[in-house]
Amino acid sequence: MTRLRFDFADRALFVRLFGADVYAVGGYVRDLVRGRPSPDVDILVARHPLDDIVRKLGRHGRVDLVGRSFGIIKFTIEAKTYDVALPRTDRAARAEGVRGHKDILVAADPDLPVEKDLERRDFRTNSMALRLEDGLLIDPFEGRKDTLAKRIRLTNPAAFPDDPLRVLRVARFASVLGFKVDPAIYPAARSVDLSGLSLERVNDEMIKTLLNSPRPSVGLEELFRLGVLDAWYPELQALALVIQDSVFHPERDAYGHHTVWAHTKLAVDQAAALAAQTGLPAPRKLALLLAALFHDLGKISTTRWEYKRGRMAVTSCGHDIQSERAARRVLARFRIQTWSGYNLGRMVPLLIRTHHRAGELWLNRAGVTKKAFNRLAADVDGEIELLVLLDAADRAGRGTRLVRGLDPTARWLFKRFEELRVNRETIKPLVMGRDLIKLGVAPGPDMGRFLKKLYKAQLDGLFETKAQGLTRARRLVERKTR
Repeated sequence: MTRLRFDFADRALFVRLFGADVYAVGGYVRDLVRGRPSPDVDILVARHPLDDIVRKLGRHGRVDLVGRSFGIIKFTIEAKTYDVALPRTDRAARAEGVRGHKDILVAADPDLPVEKDLERRDFRTNSMALRLEDGLLIDPFEGRKDTLAKRIRLTNPAAFPDDPLRVLRVARFASVLGFKVDPAIYPAARSVDLSGLSLERVNDEMIKTLLNSPRPSVGLEELFRLGVLDAWYPELQALALVIQDSVFHPERDAYGHHTVWAHTKLAVDQAAALAAQTGLPAPRKLALLLAALFHDLGKISTTRWEYKRGRMAVTSCGHDIQSERAARRVLARFRIQTWSGYNLGRMVPLLIRTHHRAGELWLNRAGVTKKAFNRLAADVDGEIELLVLLDAADRAGRGTRLVRGLDPTARWLFKRFEELRVNRETIKPLVMGRDLIKLGVAPGPDMGRFLKKLYKAQLDGLFETKAQGLTRARRLVERKTR
């Protein structure tokens, strides 16, 4: 009999209301066993009818009933929200056609033994309950043993195919927690039809894997092994069959293959490390990681053998442009446009298209002018930091050791952008459409052409103030009207 020491803000309240019938479950218990207590606690209340639970909790905070048949309540007290549930069973709907995540039938039953509720859960590490009254660990499936061994095993292998989302969760938990996957899961996953999953579910799992993993490559490789890439990301799957020139790309997979997939995973890891070191907020971090994930998709169509510098070499000329186009198609297919207010649909392709140009500035640093920095900054809507970090992650994607800071190229680029005073503010157009209206230019194609010419002249350094820009605009207008 194992008891754990723990506490959280409202534990005493739950015990006072429900006595020995209330438990913490799921991720909270797992993380407690790992020695990393989580602030988020999911609660299970047994042997109490739903209406009784609602009535008791309602005296102490706000109660929102998510679904009566699900037996799930959102309970908020002093700005802290708990998911409170009854024991329940899950079973797959045996309808005609493809089954997806939404086809799981859930039935709440207050009299269901806690052990039966734990049996429906996906992995043994998540199938533990902690009695709040005395810290007794309810662990019928050796979840504590698996947690300490950092291992993912299925709680109920027979029920695994019923919910295809569990296949993606295998990859995310392996990546975020750093756990090893039981080899028996791979053949089981290959038998699961993933086509019924919703875009939202797939997006959510991928985003969590990218944002929350110290090394996202672990989750990406698991998605590859589990068949998820084959079903949902065929472009990424194809990268595993595209080779790279071993002279310029010494990185390789565990079997010695110099593939674009091996490089891509390392580049994503390096991007995650750089994002953490620079403190990128989550939306911009996600843009950087997606750009790293898709930055070489164009190599699928552009990779060739070519005789160069006295030898046959693997080349991928123009892959940056093709990668941008491929990334746009993938983002459109997954309906990814904005996330937390950030325009991923626009920024990710722009970063992919331009990231090689950052390194080219360094290579030509002896003669490069401010004009080149202005144009590059404008072409990424002022997201200079993400551009430089993507370029750095791409370079660092030739090695497995995570970077501990910026390399000389990235440091020089940031320094020069700062010295030249090129940033999001300085590249804003000085002359706007309303200024041209005052000069007698009507809205329409001519105005668009004028604005484009003026902005190009501004980036080229032909004027630096609004007054100078308006003088140039007058000349353009007068020349047009002669």
